Amino acid sequence: QVQLVESGGGLVQPGGSLRLSCAASGIPFSIYAMGWYRQAPGKEREFVATISGSGINTDYADSVKGRFTISRDNAKNTVYLQMNSLKPEDTAVYYCNRHPSRSGYWGRGTQVTVSS
Repeated sequence: QVQLVESGGGLVQPGGSLRLSCAASGIPFSIYAMGWYRQAPGKEREFVATISGSGINTDYADSVKGRFTISRDNAKNTVYLQMNSLKPEDTAVYYCNRHPSRSGYWGRGTQVTVSS
């Protein structure tokens, strides 16, 4: 059974940092490209970042380039998202999934709120 569990969200002031984690089980983690996605209130879910199975290749949405860094630890079946210089418009529920995403892989997400 596939399970992706996101954690690490919270309330942070503009300019602050957070590190999100996503622990995976039930899948051959190291062979899959993984991604982070987010959904803000009243908006559709959008792509944030992706990383190849090996961890060598990464890609980012233009809105987060230079501020967010995706990484993974295949020994721990975990993918991370380091978020720096956070802005109020980064407020959303953040999810991990395979990339491209698969409908049966969505977890509950973790809430990130950027506010003073």
